[in-house]
Amino acid sequence: MRRVKISHVAAVALGLAIGPVWAQVDQVRAEKIVNGSCFLCHGSDGESSSEIFPRLAGQHSQYIAKQLENFKAGNRKSTAMADMSARLTSDEMLALGQYFEKKAVPPEPAKDAELAAVGRYIFNVGNKFSGVPACASCHGKDGLGTASLPRLAGQYASYVETQLKLFHQRERTNDNAVMHAVVSKMSPLEMAAVAEYVSGK
Repeated sequence: MRRVKISHVAAVALGLAIGPVWAQVDQVRAEKIVNGSCFLCHGSDGESSSEIFPRLAGQHSQYIAKQLENFKAGNRKSTAMADMSARLTSDEMLALGQYFEKKAVPPEPAKDAELAAVGRYIFNVGNKFSGVPACASCHGKDGLGTASLPRLAGQYASYVETQLKLFHQRERTNDNAVMHAVVSKMSPLEMAAVAEYVSGK
C-alpha cells in the first residue's frame, strides 16, 4: 500500500478544517446530554429548576469540567452528581462546560437590598476586625472569577450561602484551602450577606 505524504501546510489546513466540525459535534453531543439528564435539575439553558441547584448559565467551562471531574473522582460529594458524572468522558465534561458558558445570565436584583449592602462591603473590602479578606481579591470586583475560579455574579444566593457553610464545616474539600481559611473567619451573617450581594450582580 502506497503512503501519501501530507505537507505541513496541508496538515495544518486539514486541522483547521476539521476543528470547527469537531467543535460542532461536541456541542451537539453536549446538548443531547443536557436534554437527556442535566435539564432536570439545571434547566436546558443553565437556569436551574430550584435555587438549591447552581445556576450554570455563564459559568466558566473549565470550572464546570473540573467540578464534574471532582464529582466523578469522589473528591466532591454528591450522590446525584456522582452518578451523572460517572458516565461522562473528560471531553464531554468540557463540552458541557462550553455549552453552559455560552448561555446568557439574566440580571436579577438582590431580594434583600440591606443585606446585599453588607455583602457588598465584605465582598469588596473584607472585614479587618475579624480578618476576613475581600472576596474580590480572588473573584474580581465584578464577581466573574476566572477559568479556575467560579463566576459568582448572578448565582443563586441560597446556593452560594450553602457552599460557604460546607466550606466552613469542611464538608466541601475539593477546592483550594484558601476557601477554608477565609470562611472559617466569616460569621453566618457575613456568609448570607455576601451570597445575597453576588446574586444581584
